[in-house]
Amino acid sequence: MTAEIKLTAFVLFVEDMEVSRRFYEILLKQEVAMDHGLNVGYKSGLALWQREYALNVIHNRKTEPKKGNDTEVYFESENVHEVFASVSSYGAEIVHDIREQPWGQRVFRFNDPDGFIIEIGEPMDALVRRLDREGMTGDEIATKTTLPAGIVQAILG
Repeated sequence: MTAEIKLTAFVLFVEDMEVSRRFYEILLKQEVAMDHGLNVGYKSGLALWQREYALNVIHNRKTEPKKGNDTEVYFESENVHEVFASVSSYGAEIVHDIREQPWGQRVFRFNDPDGFIIEIGEPMDALVRRLDREGMTGDEIATKTTLPAGIVQAILG
């Protein structure tokens, strides 16, 4: 495998986003990097995702939490298709093939040997550049991705 894979975040699927945010932000002094409401990323690399929403996005249907499906380790690679081919040939249990998330990012997920979810996602800056190449305006990209317009413009230069 030649594609670079970068560990980006540990994602905890939480029952009550408000309670969890208070815990991590007040008690553990985590600084918000990105706030998408049901998904919050911190500068430390920790992320929180509202459990029910996360499981529905991952499985495309209402899914009950169970050991392993409510924790996700998130990696990024600009070569999602190449990494998918490697993971598939390795024989890992695929949760879902490459698909586009509601915010446009291409991802796939698979289980590690203990059943924990591993996600490989297209980096958000690569997503912004891809949407730009596909003809979207900066404002359309900001709306689609929920990234602030200033970040989109900074990525596009």
